[in-house]
Amino acid sequence: MFTSVILLWLCVVFIILQLKSRRPKNFPPGPTALPILGNILHLSLENPLKDFERLKKSYGNVYSLFIGSKRAVVINGLKAMKEAIVTKATDFAGRPQDLFINDTTDRKGVILADYGSSWRDHRRFALMTLRNFGLGKDSMEERIHGEIQYTINTLEKSIGKALSPQLMFHNAASNIICQVLFGTRFEYDDEFIKVIVQCFTENAKIANGPWAMLYDSLPMIRKFPLPFTKAFKNAETCQNLAKCLLTEHKKTRVPGEPRDFVDCYLDEMDKRADDGSSFSEEQLTMYTLDLHFAGTDTTSNTLLTGFLYLMTYPHIQERCQQEIDQVLEGKDRASFDDRHHMPYMQAVIHEVQRIANTVPLSVFHCTTKDTELMGYSIPRGTMIIPNLTSVLNEEGQWKFPHEFNPENFLTDQGEFVKPEAFMPFSAGPRMCLGEGLARMELFLIMVTLLRKFEFIWPEDAGEPDYTPVFGATLTPKPYRMKIQLRATQ
Repeated sequence: MFTSVILLWLCVVFIILQLKSRRPKNFPPGPTALPILGNILHLSLENPLKDFERLKKSYGNVYSLFIGSKRAVVINGLKAMKEAIVTKATDFAGRPQDLFINDTTDRKGVILADYGSSWRDHRRFALMTLRNFGLGKDSMEERIHGEIQYTINTLEKSIGKALSPQLMFHNAASNIICQVLFGTRFEYDDEFIKVIVQCFTENAKIANGPWAMLYDSLPMIRKFPLPFTKAFKNAETCQNLAKCLLTEHKKTRVPGEPRDFVDCYLDEMDKRADDGSSFSEEQLTMYTLDLHFAGTDTTSNTLLTGFLYLMTYPHIQERCQQEIDQVLEGKDRASFDDRHHMPYMQAVIHEVQRIANTVPLSVFHCTTKDTELMGYSIPRGTMIIPNLTSVLNEEGQWKFPHEFNPENFLTDQGEFVKPEAFMPFSAGPRMCLGEGLARMELFLIMVTLLRKFEFIWPEDAGEPDYTPVFGATLTPKPYRMKIQLRATQ
């Protein structure tokens, strides 16, 4: 009798799971999903980007997958991407809330917050505050140039030697955003920056790695002490560090006289104290970590990609330096406005961003209501995976879609042009908050360093490996660079 009940129960569960894994009417096509597992066997747990490309060839630019029992739609190509995240932006502006990455952040912050009034208030506040604290102004350039001096000091100590630049660029990017958030920078051997950069780096790898995919697909394993628990420990470590910083910050704060982003947020909390606002110290803790991570990992990985290619394409490095020397002749240092007179340098930086493809799957979206995409019906609550790789490498959108070539951003007359398919920061209302800061950092750092130094691929380093390490962000494999002062210095 007992055995019969168990078998009956298993049959019911199997049928329910089968029904959950069925595609609704007029839903995008995709591979057959298995009960419980969904399409997990169709994807490499280590790096699914090639699998997304393979499935696109079979099912088209809009196709569906099941992450466990959860329905997901993968969007490929400029046309479908624009329809979803620009034309029908509010329909696709949600965030899925039952994922590994949400659980590690306690569903707070701004990047992963679901679409609604709290998210809108926080995003509006962030855009206004970043603008008020110098984004696009001389004060931000001062901060960036100040940090570049520490990078130059590091490089000068390594002249004639080979240096691993990974930590150097991570520390520089981290300190620039720290000055915006907390009004302070940290020495590179400070425990705060060492621990937080390590936690960010590890969690970026775990977040889109095999254990995170299993966590999302098989909820029954979430309570087990498996390797994904490392990410929760890292997140807790980061939160504790941010809370300590916040506590110290409040001791020296003068209400109404903000020094930085944190002070502005605390002032905003005071203003909203009686209106049931979503602004809170818990939100602020995750908010600063959100912005710190987003402003560190993506910029540093783009810089690492840039110098990897500049070393291994020395003719491109040399042409950049010729343009820099010509435009900056007689000037102490570069300003962000100088980019308008450096079409080739602009083209190189944009090509670095395109080829770096730092956030290949963007941040997953979710539909906020029943909607349509490219003629398919997409129910409310469907997870949306924007495959930015497919746009940044799309045939027909680029002169040289599959190779590193600044000509992708130059007209036949040598003028800089930005094709519509250039969207490394995504697009629409969920577009990266820090785009302006990132663009300024990349230009000023690359121009300043290229003006002073020559970067050489070490003779004993073998052939360069351009294959990135997959994670929430793509990271170049560790490499070394040889540093020489330029003859013009």
